[in-house]
Amino acid sequence: MTQPPAEAATTWEPSPRELERREIRRRLRLRSTVIATVAVVVAFVGVGVLVVTSPGWPRVHEAFFNGHHARASLPGIWSAFWLNVKMFLVAEPLILVLGLAIAVARGARSPWLVPVRLVAVVYTDLVRGIPTILLVLLFGFGMPSLQLQGVPNSPIFWATTALVVSYSAYVAEVFRSGIESIHPSQVASAEALGLGRGQTMRYVVVPQAVRRVVPPLLNDFVSLQKDTALASTIGVFEAVFVARDYGNYNFNYTPYVVVAIFFVVLTIPLARFTDWLGRRYSERERAGAR
Repeated sequence: MTQPPAEAATTWEPSPRELERREIRRRLRLRSTVIATVAVVVAFVGVGVLVVTSPGWPRVHEAFFNGHHARASLPGIWSAFWLNVKMFLVAEPLILVLGLAIAVARGARSPWLVPVRLVAVVYTDLVRGIPTILLVLLFGFGMPSLQLQGVPNSPIFWATTALVVSYSAYVAEVFRSGIESIHPSQVASAEALGLGRGQTMRYVVVPQAVRRVVPPLLNDFVSLQKDTALASTIGVFEAVFVARDYGNYNFNYTPYVVVAIFFVVLTIPLARFTDWLGRRYSERERAGAR
């Protein structure tokens, strides 16, 4: 008796009912996509028509969307915007290091480290209670008055320092939440293997905690990139300062819109990357729980 080929035995074709269900799902997805697209287009077109037909639109268009002033202010804003980027790139790694150190200090259990833990608690509570713009003003105008030896008196230096101080308190709480999310069994297993408290934190707890808090950290850094504009309050010649200077001289606010576009173009890709990374971590955790 001849046996059917192995390929024929493993070949599977969906039944007509399964094909019908797939076609129905495909049509439902297409219908949902079309409805969502039409709704978005109608909403945006409606808002646009409402704005451009309002009585004050010509005045707003001239003050905020003037093409001549946009082109005239663009080179200066483009040049100054790189200072915002540099401040962000300098502050970000410092915030990560300081925030992680504060979070670890808050989790210290040794009696000898109680003063360090107390300082970390007071630091986070105090700094998070002060608006970032006030920290920039206090550091920018107050610290140079101390005339500290060996410390720069540049407004850029103190504006960046204020951002580091402010955001390190928030990032420390993000790290602390990640550390506390690690299951106690991980610590118990590390201690059973003979690791000390410091080794357990270094090799077991902190690496896992950092991976878990990457998405919220990126959200904080999106805010940090925007808050570099606060440096303009103490005379730092960055993008917002240039836009304000141009606007005050020419009595036009279009440069503010140009600066806003710069920040949007820079922050939206980072925000979308944050969302993608958060979904990826969620999918991995769900896959591991199965």
